[in-house]
Amino acid sequence: MFYVLLALLVLSPFARTSSSFYDNPEQDPSPPTGPDSTEELHRKWDFEWGFSGISTFAHLRHIKCLSERDTPFDIGIIGAPFDTAVSYRPGARFGPRAIRTASARQTSFRGFNPRRGLNPYTSPYTIFDCGDIPVTPFDNALALHQMTSAFLELGSRAPAFAHSTNPKPKLLTLGGDHSIALPALRALNKIYGGPIAVLHFDAHLDTWHPAKYPSAWPSTQSDFTHGSMFWIASNEGLILNGSSAHAGLRSRLMGWDDYEDDERQGFLRISADDIDEMGTAGIVSAILERIGTDTPTYLSLDIDVLDPGLCPGTGTPEAGGWTSREVIRILRGLEKLNVVGADIVEVAPAYDGTGEQTALVAAQVGFEILTSWVGRGMSEIEKAKGKDDKSQASGKGKDEL
Repeated sequence: MFYVLLALLVLSPFARTSSSFYDNPEQDPSPPTGPDSTEELHRKWDFEWGFSGISTFAHLRHIKCLSERDTPFDIGIIGAPFDTAVSYRPGARFGPRAIRTASARQTSFRGFNPRRGLNPYTSPYTIFDCGDIPVTPFDNALALHQMTSAFLELGSRAPAFAHSTNPKPKLLTLGGDHSIALPALRALNKIYGGPIAVLHFDAHLDTWHPAKYPSAWPSTQSDFTHGSMFWIASNEGLILNGSSAHAGLRSRLMGWDDYEDDERQGFLRISADDIDEMGTAGIVSAILERIGTDTPTYLSLDIDVLDPGLCPGTGTPEAGGWTSREVIRILRGLEKLNVVGADIVEVAPAYDGTGEQTALVAAQVGFEILTSWVGRGMSEIEKAKGKDDKSQASGKGKDEL
């Protein structure tokens, strides 16, 4: 008892005079009016950790762009949760949700891409997560119409950061199965007034004639699949024949006539095995030589271009694919392409591992595409500015003479 009283006597002065580490008085609320009230609220509360907040791609601002026409943007992330055109495993309708969740560690305060020296999320370009297209799962013909209408609606608007090199906003679509490329190409054909090139990363050709899927019960609607959409697009005149390329091919075929059909549609074929002889630099060079740097191009990346040992969460896995490092290295080398729209498709999280590795790769691919879009745009602005400065200087010199 004596020692207890002694301890109380010794400690009591400190208890009376020192403040506790846990004594954090609540801050008074910001005044409801005044020039600094909104700014102060944003300073205090407008922040999210990677693990907090509502799930949008990279914690971007969520705007339902389809129904909010008065909010312009330069790049829109749009989900297309559609998977009823698959030939094997369904589940890619949950791809947009999985990719957004996997992008959680991408934030504006840690989004600097050192390979390009910029942060796409703090650039002059306005980037929104536009939500999902409300695609019906019951009628593929109607779903095709809905997606085409949505892509046309968003892609036809004026950009937020208007300049000569940025005439239309760009859409990065999170699939969904690969058939969503057809409505995207239909919309881009109208927006750009003609066929465009396609750069297609995939284990499969996806230029198959619909009859290659045999059935005793044929129907027009069943022609629309995730393996025939480029055949349909080519026959509709949407693809620039002779300026398009596949990359990462390695699937089984119905026969040599599959290649004949593909050649009629004008694709360059780069197989997965070619990387052993060509390397990533050789593949980049072959694609740039085929497509050029001015041709409007649609970039379509099926996640099954990667090996299923690394990315198992997909509907039609094929062994022997590329690594994520190789795919990302190739994408980084293609920044000079004039990519006017892109998709990341066939992410099916039900088949992914507990570490969500497929979705994580898809999210990183999205980050690389966004970085390249912003980087190319900023380079073009600087180039145009340099030409203007030179022209003004030249004009000034003539006036002085």
